Amino acid sequence: MVKIAVLGAGGGVGQPLSLLLRLSPLVSTLALYDRLRAPGVAVDLSHIPTASPRSVSGYTGASDGLARALKDADVVIVAAGGGVTAEVASRDALFQRSAAVVSELVRECARVSPGAVMLVVTNPVNAIVPFTAALLKAYGVFDARRLFGVTALDVVRAETFLAEAEGKDGGGGYAKIDVVGGHSPQTIVPLMSQAQPPARVKGIALEGVVNRVRLGGREVLYAKEWNGAATLSTAYATLRFTEAVCKGLLGKGGEAQCAYVHLPGIEGGDEIAEAVGVDYFAVPVDFAMYGASRVVNPLRTISSEEQALIHIATPALRQNVQTGLDAAEDYLSRGRSQ
Repeated sequence: MVKIAVLGAGGGVGQPLSLLLRLSPLVSTLALYDRLRAPGVAVDLSHIPTASPRSVSGYTGASDGLARALKDADVVIVAAGGGVTAEVASRDALFQRSAAVVSELVRECARVSPGAVMLVVTNPVNAIVPFTAALLKAYGVFDARRLFGVTALDVVRAETFLAEAEGKDGGGGYAKIDVVGGHSPQTIVPLMSQAQPPARVKGIALEGVVNRVRLGGREVLYAKEWNGAATLSTAYATLRFTEAVCKGLLGKGGEAQCAYVHLPGIEGGDEIAEAVGVDYFAVPVDFAMYGASRVVNPLRTISSEEQALIHIATPALRQNVQTGLDAAEDYLSRGRSQ
């Protein structure tokens, strides 16, 4: 079975995600960490009668709590960060707040659980993942096969919104739709041309679905009157992705899931990196007992409209990646000067 550490377990995503993980039969041990509330969340979850996880515990920064939560973790989910509010609306401001939190968590992960698979939920994913990778490289423990930016929410939205457009009751979900690129309105590219089963809506109606997927985060922000982001749907999507990772770790295989990864260092990644001209990109990933076994290239047969979206996405991704790398260098330089 699998031990999962959730960092940021007391937050808007962390609490519902912890609940869902508590109910997952793939998780044997659940360790929750946050500056506040994590022990209370753990006690709350412990009252749920379920055979698995067999153990749930909560930690704060006191008494070396972060290291205790991370000890022997197979999967570390980073869900801590700045959070989107009316005051922190821009992705640049969000990155600065989130990076300050994530940097300390990554340093301890590198020290205590360097072999764990790390799933980054913290936004903005496009910059936080390169930031995290650069820190892990500096600490000597980076492995592209074990670091994932969780973009599963875009896939969930694509499946749901297309099903709704086709009149399926309650959304109904869709069998399979890959969403590539990144995790921001400018970089999200739903590959509706490859939907399985094939999409029945066409033309302007399908374009409307694509735009709704790309702007799905704003839909929730507006509905919540800028007092919180898409926390519940993010928790669900993260659970779905996490269970796919767990199946791989347990040798159970499973269907490829889209994630934002560092393409070089993963089988099949160099081909995609050369095609799109950027090293970080969301693509379908197959999982094994060591993390990502390979990435799948869905770009050979995309539509002209999807290719145009990728051309729009890649310059933005390059800028996002550089933001993360520059911030990591600044953080490491400040550490060396102290």
